[in-house]
Amino acid sequence: MNACAVDFLKHFNRQQLLDAGFSPRRVGEWRKVHNVLFGATKWTAKQREAVARARTSGLSLDQLVLIEKKLHHIADAALQWALRLELLAFRGTYEALRRRAKEIVPAPPPKKPRAKVIFSAPRMGMRSMMVTGTERDITDIETSLRTDLDPALPESEQMLGPLLDVLRSDTTGIPRAAPRPIVLVPMEEHVKILAGDGDEVLLGLTDGTTMTGAEYLQRTHGEALEVALFHPEEGPVNLYRSARFANQKQRDLLRVAQPVCSAPDCRRAADHCEFHHIVPWARGGPTNLANLAPLCRYHNRVNDDSPGLSRRGRIVRRQGRIYWRYPRGYPVSNPRGHRGAMDLLFGKRRP
Repeated sequence: MNACAVDFLKHFNRQQLLDAGFSPRRVGEWRKVHNVLFGATKWTAKQREAVARARTSGLSLDQLVLIEKKLHHIADAALQWALRLELLAFRGTYEALRRRAKEIVPAPPPKKPRAKVIFSAPRMGMRSMMVTGTERDITDIETSLRTDLDPALPESEQMLGPLLDVLRSDTTGIPRAAPRPIVLVPMEEHVKILAGDGDEVLLGLTDGTTMTGAEYLQRTHGEALEVALFHPEEGPVNLYRSARFANQKQRDLLRVAQPVCSAPDCRRAADHCEFHHIVPWARGGPTNLANLAPLCRYHNRVNDDSPGLSRRGRIVRRQGRIYWRYPRGYPVSNPRGHRGAMDLLFGKRRP
């Protein structure tokens, strides 16, 4: 592909490459090189020279991608173009080009780590927590945890217990989670939801009569437990308890229906998510169960609210279930949410 790398990039078509089975990551790398060599720029003379040098030197696609990766951190456009032209004139192997780039391209300034706490996804009943703090604070913690370790045993495993003892102290420690039981009740498909905008839900039965959601549940459930009602097509319908607070009720039902962020592979629990308007509030979207979905802070902000071209993807609801629809149009659910109420009550469904 070396001889035609430049021509390939000149006629670059992202969608065709994705449809042909190339990985989105690689297509994204090619797109960046295409934009440099053939995109809009005020450095038109430099761009023409860059195309000519790339064609003459016969650099491969991987080498062209490497050059742009090495130049990505250069903020000075003039310097960036000068270095790019020098590297585009290079002839040699991929590793030789890498060594040459290391020689002439200024190294990026070191980034100071940010203070943060990161949690991993659960795996076989275990999770990881990574803490980045000041050197003094972390050193103090390490010194405390290393006190009285048994030299015959692995150090890292022994330090977890003392750490949890501090975090779980009786006075100011982190309290243990108290499970909150909610009974999930599947509603028969032949029962039609007539209205769901009020605090109570009105159900229409096949015999022509009506009843409220509370009446529907009173026949088999007492008042001690919270009881959530779900319809196989509509999704969460209502949550019944002695005290009703509409906003909290919506959040509770959505967490039960979608226990994690709705974006594919996101591990953020719904308890720590924001509640996203599928049809944006600014465009008249209502604050009701059919128009809400739990999204973590990041995915709530990258969701494409515009009804036009979708660049990152957006949340949609189909048959009472929440999906992330990619720009190419296909919907995907988050596999980490497989314990959601809709799957538990009605089984998995294809979007």
